[in-house]
Amino acid sequence: MNIEFLQDYIVLIVVGICLCIGYILKNVVTTEKVNRFIPLVMGLLGIALNVWVNAFAFTPEVLLGGLFSGLASTGLYELFKNLINRKDE
Repeated sequence: MNIEFLQDYIVLIVVGICLCIGYILKNVVTTEKVNRFIPLVMGLLGIALNVWVNAFAFTPEVLLGGLFSGLASTGLYELFKNLINRKDE
């Protein structure tokens, strides 16, 4: 299954904002009950930010772009965390 078409829907500014807010949530609220909802929060935040970036237009493309960008930020956080931890070893 080829999912390369999703790269057209990534919105870098949404990824960046979600990454920063997700990092803050992960490091300020350290309970697992809250941390397990971070992908959900990033998905919803990504949708809201992408709607804002697109001048409050809500289309399926804006929805997918927001969800994909918000969820991509959680994966990007894990990538950065693993790279940082690898340097420490």
